[in-house]
Amino acid sequence: MTYLTPSAISAAELIAAVDIGSNSFHLVIARIVDGALQLLHREKQKVQLADGLDAEQMLSDEAMQRGLLVLKQFADSLQGVPPAAVRVIATYTLRRAKNSAEFLRQAQQVFPFPIEVISGQEEARFIYQGVAHFETYPGQRLVIDIGGGSTEFAIGQHFDPIKLASRNMGCVSYAKHFFPKGRISPKRFERAVLQAEQELENITSAYKATGWQQVVGTSGTIKTIKDIIVAMGWNPHCIELEHLLKLKELVLQVEHCEDLNLPGLTDDRKTLIGPGLAILLASFQMLGIEQMVYVDAALREGVLYEMSDRLQHHDIRTHTIQSLIKRYAVDLEQANRVNQAAQRIFNQVKDDWHLDESWAELLQFAASVYEIGLQINSSSVQRHSAYILNNSNLPGFNQEQQRLLACLVRFHRRKIKVDDIPQFYLFSNVEFHRVLCIFRMAVLLNQKRRDDLTPDIELKAQASQLTLLLSEEWYQQHSVLAADLAAEQQYLRRIDVQLDCPGLPQDSIEELT
Repeated sequence: MTYLTPSAISAAELIAAVDIGSNSFHLVIARIVDGALQLLHREKQKVQLADGLDAEQMLSDEAMQRGLLVLKQFADSLQGVPPAAVRVIATYTLRRAKNSAEFLRQAQQVFPFPIEVISGQEEARFIYQGVAHFETYPGQRLVIDIGGGSTEFAIGQHFDPIKLASRNMGCVSYAKHFFPKGRISPKRFERAVLQAEQELENITSAYKATGWQQVVGTSGTIKTIKDIIVAMGWNPHCIELEHLLKLKELVLQVEHCEDLNLPGLTDDRKTLIGPGLAILLASFQMLGIEQMVYVDAALREGVLYEMSDRLQHHDIRTHTIQSLIKRYAVDLEQANRVNQAAQRIFNQVKDDWHLDESWAELLQFAASVYEIGLQINSSSVQRHSAYILNNSNLPGFNQEQQRLLACLVRFHRRKIKVDDIPQFYLFSNVEFHRVLCIFRMAVLLNQKRRDDLTPDIELKAQASQLTLLLSEEWYQQHSVLAADLAAEQQYLRRIDVQLDCPGLPQDSIEELT
């Protein structure tokens, strides 16, 4: 997966972000003018994707079709925008759905842009960035975004997030669970509030300890509550706890959401106001919030600003990798050896193996972090490193990129368990196998951790074959490495790559047979 280079984007100007949310799908098209974003076009379609999740976390065919129909419409709107200038982010529902791969497969037929499923913390980070770029504030602030399936919480200062969290509570999922068929009652409302408070319990202490000077709400649910408060004449600028309690009394005066008749409440929001209010009320009470302001910026704006930042060479992924290097005291000299070898091999085989430059970047990231597991134990370092990568918050990486990076590291040496390699959506598994081969060769040829022992690497690729050209003399001088290469020939067969090493002594091979 690639994004436009600065020169290409200046020629094209347009960039676009699509937010595949649990309640609504959003499309925003913008252009970069003198380093700043100028929004040109917005679209919003209510899909309520989260309503299609059943108790087993399977997404219904009906919900899928609603989503696919909107994506088809968005594809028409995106005509004229360069494909590499479009970034598509999917959140809670496709994170949770066990059959999300089926939706993504069908989406490929109508929507010619890769869909990135991101983690809850990554979603919170994008939301925070959207607010931070939209409106400046000198102190620390807490940002809350109530979505269809989850609610995100972020504390940060300026453009730097400090704490990020995502809780499994959203206005669509709560409507389905606590207010089925639009029914409203005090008991149902209190059950929803209690469930939200339980969801918040394990982040409350840490968030209060971090503190903030401003609370910001974003997106549709909080906007609706703000609109009602303004229309009622309670406050023209902000949301306070007393307003939420007044609104609760008004909502509980009816027994069905369709009977709600409140100024500022649109028909399409009637089913969501009860669950949304319950979640926001619980958030105010648990976190001790006194006042909240609304900002009209959210995830999609954060995605756009990050695309803009990347084009100006501020890639958040690089910062993430650098943080891991520092935290786990990575041997930078060894990381550089492996990276240099990987890049050299990549450049020699990329054309024959049809690998684009995004793989070179991932190889660099992998070389930087493949030994972070040494902090746990040198034995099975590849398992420990992969575990850390799989279970850490990696800002800038979507879920599939994170799994791919962890998988490269997990199988950088010894046996390759093909059944443990996931099916990728954004990447070709055949390409992954070939990149894994490149990475393994780079690590193997640098395992002595010495610059003077690394050979002048020359490789040739053809289909599923890789040929390593080293002299017989080198093999004779490095018998242990020769034996390791003979073993590598066996390992790579598991991913359908034939490694040929002309001149490799027969005794090295015979020891393995």
